[in-house]
Amino acid sequence: MAGYFFKMIKAHGRVIAAATDGACSGNPGPGGWGALLRFEDGTVQEFGGYEAQTTNNRMELQAALELFRKLEKLDRHPKLSIRTDSKYLIDGFETWIKGWKKKGWKTASGKAVLNQDLWKALDDSRLANVTLEYVKGHSGDPDNERVDDIAVSFAKKIAIKLQCDH
Repeated sequence: MAGYFFKMIKAHGRVIAAATDGACSGNPGPGGWGALLRFEDGTVQEFGGYEAQTTNNRMELQAALELFRKLEKLDRHPKLSIRTDSKYLIDGFETWIKGWKKKGWKTASGKAVLNQDLWKALDDSRLANVTLEYVKGHSGDPDNERVDDIAVSFAKKIAIKLQCDH
């Protein structure tokens, strides 16, 4: 299935926009994540996932990780940014992670960094020239609203039709 996904997508040109979101029904509780890619020819690919017992922050990180893993194999616009409403993801990925690594994955107060497994995987999946861009949640941004719908649907196990242009 993954090979088919990438062959199909390569026909659509470069990725020009991307968005992620995470959701949790209870915190901790059942969680979901959602992501989407927009291509030069106007096509859109949406995807998401579920985890039975998790937190909202873990789902935010998981969404970004899944997106980075897909983007690694795709042609990207040189100024591609991933839009997210998670300041936790942005601050951690762009700022905090440098200090955590220097301190052996400890916080400023000396405690172990939460969600270390996902932070390390995200750091390993980092892509040159792909940045994170903050968008205020529930502010009418169409891509942010859509990935939120996907994440919430997965978290609550509600069927949702994902756009998968061919």
